[in-house]
Amino acid sequence: MQTEKTQAVAAAKSGMDEKTARKYLKTGRLPSELIKERTWRTRPDPFEDIWDEVRENLASNPGFEAKTLFDDLQNRFPGKFSDGQLRTLQRRIKRWRALEGPSQEIFFPQLHRPGELAQSDYTHMEKLGITIANQPFDHLLYHFVLTYSNWETGSVCFSESFESLSEGLQAALWELGGVPQTHQTDRLTAAVQKALHPDEFTQRYQALLKHYGLTGRKTQAASPNENGDVEQSNYRLKKAVQQALLLRGGADFATLDDYKQFLKKLFARLNSGRRERFLEEQRVLHSLPDQRLESCKRLSVSVGPSSTIRVNHNVYSVESRLIGETIQVHLFAEHLDLFYAQKCVDTLPRLRGENRHLINYRHMIDQLERKPGAFENYRYREEMFPGSYFRLAYDELKERHTPQQAVREYLKILRMAAMESETAVGAALSDLCGRQPITACAVEEILHKQQPPSPVAEVSIAQVDLAAYDRLLLNEEVSYAV
Repeated sequence: MQTEKTQAVAAAKSGMDEKTARKYLKTGRLPSELIKERTWRTRPDPFEDIWDEVRENLASNPGFEAKTLFDDLQNRFPGKFSDGQLRTLQRRIKRWRALEGPSQEIFFPQLHRPGELAQSDYTHMEKLGITIANQPFDHLLYHFVLTYSNWETGSVCFSESFESLSEGLQAALWELGGVPQTHQTDRLTAAVQKALHPDEFTQRYQALLKHYGLTGRKTQAASPNENGDVEQSNYRLKKAVQQALLLRGGADFATLDDYKQFLKKLFARLNSGRRERFLEEQRVLHSLPDQRLESCKRLSVSVGPSSTIRVNHNVYSVESRLIGETIQVHLFAEHLDLFYAQKCVDTLPRLRGENRHLINYRHMIDQLERKPGAFENYRYREEMFPGSYFRLAYDELKERHTPQQAVREYLKILRMAAMESETAVGAALSDLCGRQPITACAVEEILHKQQPPSPVAEVSIAQVDLAAYDRLLLNEEVSYAV
């Protein structure tokens, strides 16, 4: 209209009829402003009659799903509601929740400052299919994250025990080279007391925090979002591990150390892109203490008459010489050190879980030979078969001898395994199986053939020249004369 002489020309150039253009000019509003929002229904509401009842159910229990309520209506009013009307009920309930329903939980974004907060958590790694020497390796990863820079590290562990928490946290702090202000975990039982306990944290965890000058913090119950940085990092880390394993061409590692080196390189690669913010954090971290805190639990336990001890609801065998004595146990995350009279007498791998046992036949063989009648019904008899060929040998001996004779003969073979070599005895039993009757004498004969006595080394001693002493005495006399 500002460039053309008539409305007809202006309307034609705008792509509309002249009457339509005249209407817009008369109202002084844009076409989009003249559109009226529809407020009427195009079809009757099938839930109008029973909506008050549905709304009461939702008000009393907001957790109801539309599908649950719809199924209930179909059961109570057969033939009234068809399956295609479920979507109508879902839309109406969705609208009710937005306009009249209860308030929802709000997640408040947090402002992170350098060196202020570190979070840690455990994450399960078994779904990644990692194996050690082609054997499944079920384990956890202790994961430590700085919330400002997202710098992260971690260590392999097998349970959410305090020992693994202490070792993992201290290893992370010493790798970090400093100490942040606050350390936050979820409601880990190894660190956090139960709800009704007067103390917030366990005594051992408080001592660990005090040693490093850390302030402890925990999340609320059933609120993993409060530990959101490390929770999200858990997800990203496992994705990174999965991709790194694909690049590597397999998830099998020759040894546990190889797997740990793989993780160490992965963390270094992930942290390389966070260097700038990490340097900001390093500048404000507190200094480390002079030394680490011992990451073990010390226990005093008595050795029972069965030559076993009970540690954290698990049973371990020890030397029978210690029966009746009290020994000191240093319980670490992955092993136990046994001390008697300030001397380490044994180191045992730590069992995972509870109500398990670790029985070493070498601790029992002396007394079993003296009491062979106790073998057949021994509670831990299966631990007396260190390999499949040992079990096959015992079964064959029972077929050819009376039970008493079979036990005595098998215990002689077991003693040879304890005194000589378990591997060599197992190989001898494999040679004998199916070829000739198994006896202790036959096993011993094979062992002697496989291990010929080493020849005695001949030592020649040169004859001493006594004249050398005379020359020494002569030189001494000359020196005195001078």
